[in-house]
Amino acid sequence: MAALPTSHRPLPRYPDISTHIHIYIAECMLCYMLWLVACCLLLLLYGVRFRSGCCHGHGPRGYPVIGCLVAFYRNRRRLLDWYTELLAASPTQTIVVNRLGARRTVVTANPVNVEHILRSNFGNYPKGKPFTDILGDLLGTGIFNVDGELWYAQRKLVSHEFSARALRELEVAVLEDEARERLVPALGLAAARGDAVDMQDLLRRFAFDVICRVSLGVDPGCLDPALPAPRLAAAFDAAAGIIARRGAAPVAAVWKAKRALDVGSEQRLREEIKVIHEAVMDLIHSRKKERALVNGSGDGQRNDLLSRMIEFGYPDQAIRDMVISFIMAGRDTTSSALTWFFWLLTRHRDVEQEILKEVTGASHAAGSEGKMRVLHAALCETMRLYPPVAWDSKHAAAGDVLPDGTRVERGDRVTYFQYGMGRMESIWGTDAAEFSLQRWLSLPEDTAPPAAVGGVSPFKYPVFQGGPRTCLGKEMAFVQMKFVASAVLRRFELVPVDEGRVPVFVPLLTAHMAGGLNVTVRSRGDQITGSTHT
Repeated sequence: MAALPTSHRPLPRYPDISTHIHIYIAECMLCYMLWLVACCLLLLLYGVRFRSGCCHGHGPRGYPVIGCLVAFYRNRRRLLDWYTELLAASPTQTIVVNRLGARRTVVTANPVNVEHILRSNFGNYPKGKPFTDILGDLLGTGIFNVDGELWYAQRKLVSHEFSARALRELEVAVLEDEARERLVPALGLAAARGDAVDMQDLLRRFAFDVICRVSLGVDPGCLDPALPAPRLAAAFDAAAGIIARRGAAPVAAVWKAKRALDVGSEQRLREEIKVIHEAVMDLIHSRKKERALVNGSGDGQRNDLLSRMIEFGYPDQAIRDMVISFIMAGRDTTSSALTWFFWLLTRHRDVEQEILKEVTGASHAAGSEGKMRVLHAALCETMRLYPPVAWDSKHAAAGDVLPDGTRVERGDRVTYFQYGMGRMESIWGTDAAEFSLQRWLSLPEDTAPPAAVGGVSPFKYPVFQGGPRTCLGKEMAFVQMKFVASAVLRRFELVPVDEGRVPVFVPLLTAHMAGGLNVTVRSRGDQITGSTHT
């Protein structure tokens, strides 16, 4: 049979267009379903993590993915009080905070947990890279910005230096000179003219002069009206402010991107740090030349921290980082505490009178205030309510469980909250919110050093930390605060310009009083500038 013509052969069957559409739709549905399942799994995993993170502690209400971001944003202007309320409501005084853009954070006001973090399991709670990244550009490898062996080696050195008689005698001499020549005359002039003065600013400048003279062996003259404002002080102020904003940034990637691009505040920070680093390095080099000129004869020997580190042969960069760390630590802490101390006395004149009776009959020499129990109690009570550092954070090196049962994951930020602890009724009783010296004066007198917080555990009152990282400058800080308080109160009465104002506590690197402490100064009738004692 003859073959069919080609035009009559059956054509191969191909799927019509509707079949293609059906296949495409099926593939899209499959992809969508897989995507939906993946999202559900991620949400489920987050939910499990979120629930497990909160199962051993109360905390702000959170939602999948965003966590407590909404509540955090609503309370961003009252963060300290919000955290305090949450901690007070928690049966363990611990909360867990999960927030989009931030690492999981455990916040505690429980003294047992604080002891676990600072002493019992100290090795698991270093400052951690997130913390050292924030301060590293300024502090380098200084003692306050390192962990492990490097921290231990510096701690050993500093412990020896702070116990050295020469450094203590230098601090006393500097305090007496700075108060006699600058602080008392400045307040005396304000009293004579009837001018208002910002005590916070005055105390900060006083503290900067003192810490520079003790750490660097140079006098910046911040309190000297005849001298221009020192560039170094301005650089420290600017750098501290920008670094504080780094720490408060909701997302660290923002400031890190600005640093990488060298723009905005990060460009300014780089410039200010350059001023600080160059000033300190120039001082190190000039001090080495000066030391070479005396040729070890001992003539003109200095006892400041920088000179002593040069004498022990430390590398220039190590010296730089060390002294910058101590300037940062000492420039605002005592002035912050004293600012709130003087404000509280304006609200509690009965306490002021008790302190005045105590300091009037005491020696006027710096370092002789150790037995002043009322003044000591007032300073301790001030720092309970208004700690110079509102909170301190570590980062867990490994998973752990706190004594109250709260689970800690590797990399978690673990914060003990000094501001909140000072307001916990579970720690201080029902009058925790009140300024009361009796909680200190009722404690038995013991043989503890004058700077010790007599009878109170550092884990209940961690203003000076506790455990291996206990503040080495605690005793020196008390010497300075007691001396300044005595020198001022003997001579002057401070009256707030706005007596009805309740100042706002602002927690930056070191806490300060928003708007300062503006007061008028009244002389108590003592000789202001003629005495050679302060």
